[in-house]
Amino acid sequence: MELNAQSKGGKGSPLVAYFSWGGNTRAVAEQIQRAVGGDLFEIKTVKPYPAEYRPATEVAKQEQDADARPELAVRVSGVDSYGVVLLGYPNWWGTIPMPLYTFLESYDFSGKTILPFCTNGGSGLGRSVSDIQKLCPKATVGEGLAIRTEHAKSASNDITAWLRKQGLAK
Repeated sequence: MELNAQSKGGKGSPLVAYFSWGGNTRAVAEQIQRAVGGDLFEIKTVKPYPAEYRPATEVAKQEQDADARPELAVRVSGVDSYGVVLLGYPNWWGTIPMPLYTFLESYDFSGKTILPFCTNGGSGLGRSVSDIQKLCPKATVGEGLAIRTEHAKSASNDITAWLRKQGLAK
């Protein structure tokens, strides 16, 4: 399955791509998309993570230890038409989840601006921004936004302030 980049936003509009396990990152991504427009794309794995938190984080840790690249269920077509990618994820074990490695390695982000945002239980962005920079050395990786999990659904003020700093708030 593919999302056609021209389907809604078209050239020049941002892509809001996110991976969400429990819905918190999805809530932040949806708030961002409402604020900036563009296309919303959920990064989904072929094999879902366990529904319970601890087993899900155990699988995530095993994937990280194995440097795994989980297979993704959907792709974005026309990534070239996006100049800005707002990239969301939960901070798992100090960095991006392994499905984001798969996503970032599946496309050429050269010349694009990647603006990371994460949900977390208290660890902030961890090393996620530097890991994204390593994966996409020809992209500009901007300042990230970290939202505490318990504030994900009510983070609009923090999101708006961050988007204004990036020059993206409507």
